[in-house]
Amino acid sequence: MPREVIRSKNFVADAANFLLEQARMALAERGQFRIALSGGNTPRPIYTEFARIGRDLPWDRVFFTFSDERCVPPDDEQSNFRMARESLFVPGSVPEKSVARMRGEIEPQVAAREYQDQLDRLATERGETTYRHDLILLGVGDDGHTASLFPGTPALEETVRGVVANFVPKFETWRITFTFPMLGRARHICFLANANKNPTLLEEVLAGDRRYPAARVQPKNGDLTWILGES
Repeated sequence: MPREVIRSKNFVADAANFLLEQARMALAERGQFRIALSGGNTPRPIYTEFARIGRDLPWDRVFFTFSDERCVPPDDEQSNFRMARESLFVPGSVPEKSVARMRGEIEPQVAAREYQDQLDRLATERGETTYRHDLILLGVGDDGHTASLFPGTPALEETVRGVVANFVPKFETWRITFTFPMLGRARHICFLANANKNPTLLEEVLAGDRRYPAARVQPKNGDLTWILGES
């Protein structure tokens, strides 16, 4: 499993160009680009720049999923979908059929099962046994969580399902999240961390400290890239 660490002083531009490169590669090789988006504040300007430089992409052959979602309606300020819609889908004129939204407004277990079923159907339609992303984008929280895989939560132990509802005690709320099995199937995973991220935490994660869920992300037959912003 090759791992590359890119330290960038032009974080937004370099990350957006990386997305565009991955998109063009997947489209050339397989005729489709499957990308899972991450939430939070870090990727917002990257998505905006990706929409700008990727305006000529065939968006009808790009399929967007989400690595996790908060259990809120799609128009809520905390919604990962809303952030992606405002920064990427609307500016890039991405068709609705190219986006699979996690339904954070319904019962979490139902939403997780529904999302898993949707990805399973898409895989079956293309003669695949499981859905495999070309690229999954992830961030890393101050506690080392990634997606909504928080330290000490049940989803960390999931070995079969790709999407689960995960209760996060520190926020006293449910989240919908990809699991390690889903992440492990990706052709490529890219962590995005800007210059504001705790450098000590990042070094511990990169060193493989398994206290941190982000350190446990290991594509089985894919690549792993970290793009780290530097001031």
